[in-house]
Amino acid sequence: MKGGSLSSYDNMTPSDGVLAKSLVHVNKADVLAAKTVRIVPAAFLPAASPKLSNEQRKLVANAVDRALCVGLSERFRVVGADQPADLTTRVLVTQAAPTNEVAAGASKVVSIVPAALGVPAAVPRLPIGLGGLSLEAEAIDPAGRQQAAMIWARGANSFTNSPTVSTAGDAYDLAGSFAGDFGQLLVTGESPFGKTVSLPSFSKIGSSFGGKPKYEACEAFGRDPGVVGMVAGGLGLPPEWSDKGAPANSR
Repeated sequence: MKGGSLSSYDNMTPSDGVLAKSLVHVNKADVLAAKTVRIVPAAFLPAASPKLSNEQRKLVANAVDRALCVGLSERFRVVGADQPADLTTRVLVTQAAPTNEVAAGASKVVSIVPAALGVPAAVPRLPIGLGGLSLEAEAIDPAGRQQAAMIWARGANSFTNSPTVSTAGDAYDLAGSFAGDFGQLLVTGESPFGKTVSLPSFSKIGSSFGGKPKYEACEAFGRDPGVVGMVAGGLGLPPEWSDKGAPANSR
């Protein structure tokens, strides 16, 4: 689903991962020459995801921004909204298919019961009521020229996406997956799919546990809920309960 937010849809080629479907375009030399990046807060296509509340949309969009900021910090210096940058990223959520809360709750019960009985079995999630996420994103230079772009779509699955009792649960979970892929496109100048996964830096690991981000600009998107979020997700609790989102004065 095209949202019409990209400055150009030319020269985009299929580059699918194991789970995600994607169209990608990148000017590798120009992207690798960039040293600084500015992140425009992600937005939702107005007609997208009517079953998600406004607060849930904000939570999903901010999850994209926060994960992208941490990922880009691996190579770029991330600057604030009022500072010049070699690249500026823009992200639009074009679709966020809702999670069926009843099915998610049932899946969590099914997975918890064997553990409670001491049975060491990995129980896959029930393959019903799964949510999904589709986005388009680009990075432009100071002259407004597109240097990289990605159209990305992925649905939740029974094995890698843990169910939470929230209509925004899967979209929230997949926000980080998208940010990881788009961030890698800009960090490496190449499609992220089919590549060997590199080990994250200590700074990135710390940020994933709710620590201070490498660059002050990332504080605009708040901090990862860390261990609290991991525990809440493991219990199937809605991400709205554990993620504080962006600071009130940042958007």
